[in-house]
Amino acid sequence: MSEPSEELAAMQHYLVCGTEDCQKNGQFYCNACHRPLCEQCRDEHLKSPKTKTHDIVLYRHRKQQLPVEKCELHPTRNVDMFCRECQIPLCSKCSTMEEHNGHKFDDLEEIYSEKYALWQGEFSKIQKYFLPTTQDLKSDIEEDVIQIKKIMESIRTSMKSEAESLKNLVDEVTSENIEHTHTMEKSLLKILKSQETTSDDYIAYLWKMSDEFQEYLSITNQKLLFSKTLKIQPIPETTKPVPPVFTAGRFNKNDVTKLLGKVNVPNTKPEKRKIQPMEAESTHMKSTEKQLEQSKEKSDMKQTLSLSSSVTKVRQYSVTGVVNARHVSVDKPGRLWVSDGIGNLVQTDLQGNLLQKIQTSGKEEGYHTATQDGDLIYTDRYKKVIYRITLDRKITEFIKTGDWTPLSVHSSRINGDLLVGMIIIGEAKVTRYSKAGKEIQNIQRDNQGQGLYKWPHYITENINGDICTSDYNKDAIVVVNKSGQHRFSYTGQGSEFIPYGICTDVLGHILVCDNTSNTVDLLDQDGGFLSVILSPQQGVKRPYGVCVDDENNLYVVQQWTKTVSVYMYLQ
Repeated sequence: MSEPSEELAAMQHYLVCGTEDCQKNGQFYCNACHRPLCEQCRDEHLKSPKTKTHDIVLYRHRKQQLPVEKCELHPTRNVDMFCRECQIPLCSKCSTMEEHNGHKFDDLEEIYSEKYALWQGEFSKIQKYFLPTTQDLKSDIEEDVIQIKKIMESIRTSMKSEAESLKNLVDEVTSENIEHTHTMEKSLLKILKSQETTSDDYIAYLWKMSDEFQEYLSITNQKLLFSKTLKIQPIPETTKPVPPVFTAGRFNKNDVTKLLGKVNVPNTKPEKRKIQPMEAESTHMKSTEKQLEQSKEKSDMKQTLSLSSSVTKVRQYSVTGVVNARHVSVDKPGRLWVSDGIGNLVQTDLQGNLLQKIQTSGKEEGYHTATQDGDLIYTDRYKKVIYRITLDRKITEFIKTGDWTPLSVHSSRINGDLLVGMIIIGEAKVTRYSKAGKEIQNIQRDNQGQGLYKWPHYITENINGDICTSDYNKDAIVVVNKSGQHRFSYTGQGSEFIPYGICTDVLGHILVCDNTSNTVDLLDQDGGFLSVILSPQQGVKRPYGVCVDDENNLYVVQQWTKTVSVYMYLQ
């Protein structure tokens, strides 16, 4: 492999030593001189009689330099002392004045450094405790809103169901009662019909008797009248029917309420939401602090870790089961996952052996990430679901994203949170979920209300908690801090910039694939361009995905290939 040009090598210094004509990595800092020093200049600094007593520390542990402020009484002097008795800052010449005779003075820079550290600590508390804790409480409130709406809707459904049941019973009883009236009516009418027939028969009898009597009366033989006995049958008895009487039910609104039930607010005192004390912190914050402390310890053990003057290719292997590589995630147990542009997601070991293969809806985005526990998280853009694959190869539905289509995902190395880049028609956002899958934070707009993202197709997190997103439609790397405040956007070094895969390393560098220039660019933590790590000179063409493992090796996948190349760029 060809070596990088001298120009590229010169650009690969993270922080330049402050010694004149020295261009080495300034990883140390002299608090007396207020300038960065490389390892060699530090040693010389400590050997020199003039500077051997100077306080030299790691750059990140440096004291803040006192801002320059001219003395009002002595404009040629800087204010650099503090009078304990008068409690005022002053210059060295002021300390010789009569009104300060016998007073004790402190180094103002020491006081400033202490105050700066104190305010920095307070700022850190806001970022690491107050904001996350309040956001957790807000999430709890939002969850309660959803839960209350569900409960009330369930109550309304139950009430309607009860009412419907009562209506059905009322209809059933009414129907039975009406049917009973028909039966009663039929029975009564039958009796009356029988009586009516009896009356008809008796009337017919009377008419017959009337005819007979009239015939006898017309006979001239009177002896016959005396020989016949007159006897008329009595009128048949009939009964007047007793009609049914309707007895109305006795009920009122309270009776109906008792039947249907009503909604009551329990006589229970509302429970106060639990706020974890800052001393104890929440589980989420403990995890964050522990991981940050581990990162610090790791950095302390690697005090000389810096960018190498050249990039060395240490391994390359072909991946079975993919058509062309688009994204790579390094698994904790020494395995890695690679995806292509047509939904194939495969797991392979470091020898290139295929371990498992899954068909997904993923395309050209960073839609999978390995967790600290060795699981794999991946998104499904069609089902709008985030899945988890455990070490025993069990696939479970982890998070549903509603109407939003999840594109990219990253598992935080700080606290295990999930960062997910999502889109919906005309909108895009980044959502933070806890390890348990609970929605914590949504990042969508800047302070002016403008949308931060358009197509966040690759995403990662830096060691300071910054969320770094590769946005295809914005042609930019968009970086926000942990609170979601926009910090900067990187738009490349040329006239055109199409960013793809993105990752960060233990030094806070941001590494991003520029698909236009066929390079992997290296940025500092604040978005400043440092160098081109990989270019066509190293045989790189169309880089798509990058990630860094725990041993600081850089993994790169390229378009139209099935290979994963591994590079060493730190020393």
